[in-house]
Order: sequence, then C-alpha cells, then structure tokens
Amino acid sequence: MKRLKTFGTRLKRDEKGATIVEFAFIVGPMFLLLIGGLELGYNSYVRSTMQGALNDAARTAAVEFPIINVAGNTVEEQVENLIKGTVQHVAPNADVKVTQKSYFDFSTIGDPEKLMTDNNNNGQYDDDDGDCFEDANGNGTYDTDAGKTGNGGADDVVLYTASVTAPRILPIHAFLPNLGSEIKYTLETAVRNQPYDQQETASVICA
Repeated sequence: MKRLKTFGTRLKRDEKGATIVEFAFIVGPMFLLLIGGLELGYNSYVRSTMQGALNDAARTAAVEFPIINVAGNTVEEQVENLIKGTVQHVAPNADVKVTQKSYFDFSTIGDPEKLMTDNNNNGQYDDDDGDCFEDANGNGTYDTDAGKTGNGGADDVVLYTASVTAPRILPIHAFLPNLGSEIKYTLETAVRNQPYDQQETASVICA
C-alpha cells in the first residue's frame, strides 16, 4: 500500500508529458492561423494582379488604334483576353468575366438616360405621357443605365468591370464552412478615351 501511495505521489508530480498535452491544445489554432495567413496573402495577390491587369488594359484601350498583343477580333475581345491571361498566370483555374460599358461622362456612370421632357413632373420617364429622353446608348428605348456596351468612342468614359471566381489554394473552408470553397472578386476601373475625334452627340427620342 505504501509503494502504491509513493507511486501515486511521484506520478502526480511528474510533468514530463505536459508539453505534448499543451502542444495538442495549441496546434489546431496555430495551423488554422498559418493556412489563414497563406490564403489571405494569396487572395490579396490575385486581387492586386487583377486590378493591375484591369487598369493596364483600360489605359491601353483608351487610344484610337490600340495595340494589344493578344488574340481577339475586336478591341473589346483583346482587352478581355489580356485581363484573363494575366489573372490566370497566378490563378490557373480562375473563371474571369469582363464587361465594358461606355458613358458620355464620369458623372453619368450607372445613371438612367437623361429626361429632356417630363410632362407630368414626376421625375420618371413615362411613355404614355409623351416624355422625351436622350438616347445615350443609341438603342432607341429608355434605359435606367445609360451605358453602351463596348469601349465607346472618342472622349467617352469606359467602365471596365472584371469578376473572378477561383478555387482556394488551401482547404481553410473545411474549418470555416461559411467562407466557401472559392474566392470571388468584382473590380472596376473607369478611363476616359483620348479625344481623337468629336464625341458623338446622343439623339433625343420622344414617346
């Protein structure tokens, strides 16, 4: 009985295994912080690469006859392929979508087409009231977004929007399911084209 008591006392005072127990407690959070930091760095790199490609492509396309050394039948296609190619160097499995809309000025980005006549003074275009509007995008109908698809013409402001969806490089979503298994970004830049010609004047259409 005395020996058993002595053994119990020695076992109680023995701290040789304490390190492995402590390590077991901290290894999980440390691992999560490590992969979280790596994932954050990768996401920031993809984002900055995409924003840089978007800005470069927009500036290159702002002149009258841009030289973009990538495949594509139109300037719009070349801009899109340039951005996609640059992003896919750092995110090979990324899905990149690029849209281009031109506006008369920076202040009109995302705005509806301008009302020229508002017969009932309600601030909205009413076809039945015979209201008139400035057909900024030239499609013959009133639109709540005055943008015209494409990179526009001389002195137009072009809004470039790029969206990327790419798989994460580390399985952090397995520990934090709310993050999802993909990274998603939508970035924009707006550039005014060079005034190499007279800017087109929109026609006025009445209902």
